[in-house]
Amino acid sequence: MTRIQAVVAAALLTGLAGPTDADETARCGSKIIEVGMSQSDVLEHCGEPTAREVEQQAVHQGNRVVGTTPFERWTYSDYSATRVFVFDGDRLIRIE
Repeated sequence: MTRIQAVVAAALLTGLAGPTDADETARCGSKIIEVGMSQSDVLEHCGEPTAREVEQQAVHQGNRVVGTTPFERWTYSDYSATRVFVFDGDRLIRIE
């Protein structure tokens, strides 16, 4: 493999490696919001979201549906950025 091929391959693999720490944190003012925080923690630091979407998602055990869990997307929009916090139940699982 030539050096150029190796650099291109490394760049492609880096892009496919998945989320980075930057994808797992956001700021609300001077507070850092990170994956794993509770909804009450996010509300305390960020206030009420600009918009909320709530849906019930099925909880599976094998091939059986054994219940549901609330899945929420909170959108915070301001003049500089839009951030979406995704919750599974009470826990922040992703920042978009």
